[in-house]
Amino acid sequence: MIVTAAHPQAVPDASAHAEPAGPAAKPLQIMPLPSHAEQQQGSFGIDGNFAIAFEGYNEPRLARAGERMLTVLARETGIPLDRHSSAGKPSFFIHTTGPSEHVQRLGEDESYRLEITAAAVHLTAPNPLGILHGMQTFLQLGTISPQGFTVPAVIVDDHPRFPWRGLMIDVSRHFQPIEVIKRNLDGMEAVKLNVFHWHLSDNQGFRVESPKYPGLQQKGSAGLYYSQAEVREVIAYARDRGIRVVPEFDMPGHATAWFVAYPELASASGPYAIETRWGVFDPAMDPTRQATYTFIDSLIGEMAALFPDAYFHIGGDECNGKQWDASPAIQSFMHEHAIANNAALQAYFTRRVQQIVARHGKTMEGWDEVLNPGTPQDVVIQSWRGAQSLADAARGGYRGLLSAGYYIDLGLPAADHYAPDPLGGDAARLTPEQQARILGGEATMWSEFTTPENIDSRIWPRTAAIAERLWSPQSVTDVQSMYDRLAVVSHKLEYYGLQHRTSYTAMLGRMTGGADITALRVLGDVVEPVKGYTRGSLKNYDSATPLNRLVDAVPPESDVARRFRILVDHITAGSATAEEWRQAREWLTLWHDNDPELQPQLAQSELTQELIPLSASLSRVAADGLTALDLLAARKSPAPEWQRSELSFLKASEAPQGVLLNMIAPSVHRLLDKLQQPG
Repeated sequence: MIVTAAHPQAVPDASAHAEPAGPAAKPLQIMPLPSHAEQQQGSFGIDGNFAIAFEGYNEPRLARAGERMLTVLARETGIPLDRHSSAGKPSFFIHTTGPSEHVQRLGEDESYRLEITAAAVHLTAPNPLGILHGMQTFLQLGTISPQGFTVPAVIVDDHPRFPWRGLMIDVSRHFQPIEVIKRNLDGMEAVKLNVFHWHLSDNQGFRVESPKYPGLQQKGSAGLYYSQAEVREVIAYARDRGIRVVPEFDMPGHATAWFVAYPELASASGPYAIETRWGVFDPAMDPTRQATYTFIDSLIGEMAALFPDAYFHIGGDECNGKQWDASPAIQSFMHEHAIANNAALQAYFTRRVQQIVARHGKTMEGWDEVLNPGTPQDVVIQSWRGAQSLADAARGGYRGLLSAGYYIDLGLPAADHYAPDPLGGDAARLTPEQQARILGGEATMWSEFTTPENIDSRIWPRTAAIAERLWSPQSVTDVQSMYDRLAVVSHKLEYYGLQHRTSYTAMLGRMTGGADITALRVLGDVVEPVKGYTRGSLKNYDSATPLNRLVDAVPPESDVARRFRILVDHITAGSATAEEWRQAREWLTLWHDNDPELQPQLAQSELTQELIPLSASLSRVAADGLTALDLLAARKSPAPEWQRSELSFLKASEAPQGVLLNMIAPSVHRLLDKLQQPG
């Protein structure tokens, strides 16, 4: 229930209802961890009488946020929470001091204070942005207990470490419908990300309606694009959640989709076709012709009016310059204007585009390559090359963002994304003034191997670890704590409508034709997609290749394999408990015995036949693990011939099979390495 209070009510003294829980209290089971929290004794109960009251400044966005909070809470608890009844007494008081900006801007105050006692909840913030964040903290704190659904008593004073905390979604290589974008915006709100970077054009498609240049969507999108009305709908949806929307239109490279309809923009004559494969391609805009800038000026003017945010991303990455090298006219232009090389020519292009962007009231943003001598100081540099590149930009007077280390499309573990810090490495040696130029960072979801069905699992829950790195104090670095809390948040994200867990089960069902998926899931739970950009070298893919196999269904990180690796750490270190030994044996037995059950099923489906060797390999890997445990427990050494043979087998098992990695093999390899040879 939501109630609007005409006058603020006094905030009761929290100490009247709760006492400090003491220094031994474990971290709150939320992500990101707040900047300051004092855990108290007791808890606040949630039942059908739960009601919200708004005090102080109010606006419709706050009421909608309250309704969303009740919706998520009702999904999690199963308790019907009436949004419209005027009966009952409020127990959740929200006080907002004043409005936020009409168009959300970088650096607005996002702080909040949340006080939870056994009797009531009080959330206060200078503006609606802090209220939105405080609501998410409250939702994450909720849990089931012997007393029902409760929220622990706590006092939270919180604010973000960085003002720019983003998620980029590429919709060019594989188009993502509006409903996919919206549910991922809901996930962003849950973990306090505040910038949605919408990568809207590339070689594989131009994805926004342009009434001025209709050929862009008519010929450059294969019919998959957003109308301007849909774009405005997404922008409004994001603003309701405290999220800015920054568009990216890539130029001068990564622009083949532009040239399909307007080949005169390119540095070589056409015709051009939408690319169906991935990589860096030769076509690039002609930076020497005034007509190119006239077109860009008109298009940016149109898009700047559509997207209200102050920042406008022009890409600028991976232009290989081959068309420029092959063009006599461009080479003549470079000679006449004393432009020494392609980097200088791109710098010339960047300066002219920056002037256009500024003329339309925006601040230009671009990838590392836009930073060259003479690049205007107000350009924001997004670094994919690394922390050193970002630090160098800050020394040069440029503001910047870190994306290196946050490329979630690479399929790396959450721990790998948790470690990089925008102010780590060389940036730690910057002056305070230079460090202030580092605005934060962005997770990047390039979409070569994503579909609307599996994209959530490629973004979540790992992006929550990046969100914590960008929000929480720099001292928050405990990896095991991160994984413990990530599991909790991953479960809660389902109540927001995200499909990062449910899509896995559905895709396994397709592969088995509706048969029992248990055995296939045993295999799927311990494998991962190959890492980095190796997938394209192992099998031929294009934009029409179905992404419906096990490599597309399994999460990027196997939680079971990670936990087994921890068991092996303890066993090889001699610190494992009896329960850990038992768990290791139980898992290895499960994996060993699974193959006879799974093999007949794999042969029945074209989608799973490629997994036959992988399943057999897992069974043998598990057998080696069981033998190693027996020998370690008995303090015996293996036969040298057996150990040499199986170590060779295990090494081979770590190589990709079916474009997948057996994540158990490295751990079993370590068990065999631990065995002592006789003599």
